[in-house]
Formats: sequence, C-alpha cells, structure tokens
Amino acid sequence: QVQLVESGGGLVQPGGSLRLSCAASGTIYSIYTMGWYRQAPGKQRELVADITSRDTTNYVDSVKGRFTISRDNAKNTVYLQMNSLKPEDTAVYYCKFSQGYWDYWGQGTQVTVSS
Repeated sequence: QVQLVESGGGLVQPGGSLRLSCAASGTIYSIYTMGWYRQAPGKQRELVADITSRDTTNYVDSVKGRFTISRDNAKNTVYLQMNSLKPEDTAVYYCKFSQGYWDYWGQGTQVTVSS
C-alpha cells in the first residue's frame, strides 16, 4: 500500500505561479512513476505531466514551457512547478503513483486561476 499527500493548490491570478507537492509513503520500491493529472468541471481527467524513476518526463502539449515536474527520490516526493498560469489551467489536480501493476491516487488539490 502507498499513501499520497498532496499540497500547494490555491487561488492565483493569471500569469502567476504555484508549486504542487505530492509525498508518497508506505511500501515503495526503487522503480516507480509519479505524475500529475487534472480534471476540470465537465471534462475528463487528463495527464498533465509525469516522471519516471530514470527522470524521463512527459508533458501534455498545453503546459509545455510553463510547467516543470521534478522528483526527490530521497523524500519520495514529486513536485509540479506551474508558471504563467492561465484560467484554463483551473482544475482539481491529482497526484498518481504507479509501481508495478498498481496505481495509487491522491485526494486532489484545487487550483483556481482567476482575476
């Protein structure tokens, strides 16, 4: 079992920045992928970015150049630095931890971009 604790969401003006964190605890092996997904009202959940244990990253086109995903393996934590935020980035952001055949999800954190 793996537990995830997310933090860092909130309200920010367009053009602003936020940093999301997701800390994993429990039975964790050396090879795993962590990522961030988001779901806006009336839309499907989509991948925002993920990062493998080899630090290979993947981003959805709409956030490339604005968001940066990183991880601290010693802390089993993944971060999402979000810059130049736009109103269309407003959503609930979920952390996902994938290890072997198992996926674990965080509880979600709200990000609202509005003036």
